[in-house]
Amino acid sequence: MELKREKIDGLRVRQLRARDMLRDDLTDAEFEKYVEQVVLTTTLEKAIGWAQGNSIYPMTFGLACCSIEMMSMMASPRVDLDRFGWEAMRASPRQADLIILAGRISTKMAPIVRRVYDQMLEPKFAISMGACCSSLGIFSNYALIPADKFMPVDVYVPGCPPRPEALVHGILKLREKIQHNAKPGSRERYKAIGTEEVVADSDAAEP
Repeated sequence: MELKREKIDGLRVRQLRARDMLRDDLTDAEFEKYVEQVVLTTTLEKAIGWAQGNSIYPMTFGLACCSIEMMSMMASPRVDLDRFGWEAMRASPRQADLIILAGRISTKMAPIVRRVYDQMLEPKFAISMGACCSSLGIFSNYALIPADKFMPVDVYVPGCPPRPEALVHGILKLREKIQHNAKPGSRERYKAIGTEEVVADSDAAEP
């Protein structure tokens, strides 16, 4: 009860101080102290990084058994991704900026995954979820390929399959990476300028 009363008294003091500031009743020293308490200064780059790290749009894209864990994390109230600003999943790559590679990737599927990644917005990011996607895991054979062999990966989440909490840890690591002023484009981050997919123009090919 005493703690609640202290909080109420502190709130009342702040309200009176704000009222005095609006009325210009504070002295110079009191005004400087008030500004130090309520004003937060930062740079434009840090503000953009903070906003971007808390407004990621993941894509609804599952490859194998790890996608069950991803769906459990995205849709269940236990994890509550709303607090991170990551709950708005998009079905179109042109409206998403994060792809979570949840599961093993076959050599036949790899070009399709890369094309979907290339269609995403910049700046875009990728999370490799599970041992199969990161290092082939128990399926170490000719039919599968690791994700980082054909596209850039920002965060690796180990496990077979990783629990939803492990994926949340990977998401927090990616958010920390974004907020520390990551370079705006994936090709700039990984020095991949000139690796864009070029589709041949059928009209130009004709004589």
